[in-house]
Amino acid sequence: MTAHISAAFDSGNIRVLSQDGDRFDLEIITDQRSDFYQWFHFRLTGAAGRTVELRITNAAGSAYPDGWPDYRARWSADREDWRLAETSFADGILTIRHACDVDSLWFAYFAPYSMERHHDLVASVAMLPGVGYRSLGQTLDGQDIDYLTVGEGKLQVWLYARQHPGESMAEWWIEGAIGRLTDPFDPVARVLRREATFHIVPNMNPDGSRRGHLRTNAVGVNLNREWHEPTAERSPEVLAVRNRMDETGVDFAIDVHGDEAIPYVFLAGFEGIPSLTERQAALFNRFRDTLARRSPDFQSKHGYAVVGSGGANLSMSTNQLAERFGAVSMTLEMPFKDNDDLPDPEFGWSAERSMRLGEDCLGALHEMIGDFAA
Repeated sequence: MTAHISAAFDSGNIRVLSQDGDRFDLEIITDQRSDFYQWFHFRLTGAAGRTVELRITNAAGSAYPDGWPDYRARWSADREDWRLAETSFADGILTIRHACDVDSLWFAYFAPYSMERHHDLVASVAMLPGVGYRSLGQTLDGQDIDYLTVGEGKLQVWLYARQHPGESMAEWWIEGAIGRLTDPFDPVARVLRREATFHIVPNMNPDGSRRGHLRTNAVGVNLNREWHEPTAERSPEVLAVRNRMDETGVDFAIDVHGDEAIPYVFLAGFEGIPSLTERQAALFNRFRDTLARRSPDFQSKHGYAVVGSGGANLSMSTNQLAERFGAVSMTLEMPFKDNDDLPDPEFGWSAERSMRLGEDCLGALHEMIGDFAA
């Protein structure tokens, strides 16, 4: 049987340049109307009993080439368990070598979170007691911007993910957080639902997710550079969410992401906003330190450089929310590589660990929920 590669499915992205037996030369396709590319997701069929060599030849020109050294691709036979594949990066080419046991395998940059799983998540959660649902509007491709609410407290908490659609670990985090928040037997969740109202957007960028984009929406716009003045023509996703935020207010917010190059879990804050207050900074630091104590997967030593006073980019959501609402907002980053503080040689940083981190973040918020009323 001749081996074959395809990517004509939800979040699929790869182009076959050439094939020589079980060796393929491939390239990642850029986001629509954009130069960004790094996400890949494809299916290999017909190679059982043989070792394939999959060479992504344009890796060096990707959006974040520093993400390839020490990176390992994910593979799966059942699309449930995603394990680390033998992967190397040399001379600008990312090479995946895999001994195939079956005739149908999937490979991806990270464990995918499909739009079908997204719809299943929203449908199942929206049916639960105490959960509200509405569509905040439509994307440029006509998909709904799904929005869930949980809780009845005064504290307005916003959780939102996948502004950058290729960062699929972000929606796995959301699934973990929602699972804990809606558990009727979890005492932490019961307190959080009593003290706060949670506003949740599981996927900020459905179009980019379905199209197999790394970083942009249907017209090549990076949503996390639109928060200062979003428009219906370029960024209806941000416009709809920010308009709803203006109606509810924002006290605490987590924007969930993945980082290509840094092999750690970390937070980025809002230190450079013009109106920074001591209270905002203290609450951010308290949350960071509490999470570090609760989760061995989180740390505060490695991350992005702190921006100096007045240097914040207000087109980014974390800075915009802190400035606009006086919120304690943050960007949570998880790795595409493994977490060097606690490596897993079989799975690396995974969907499951992303979900557990979502649960731990709610635990950290519970510990300090009273500080917001002080």
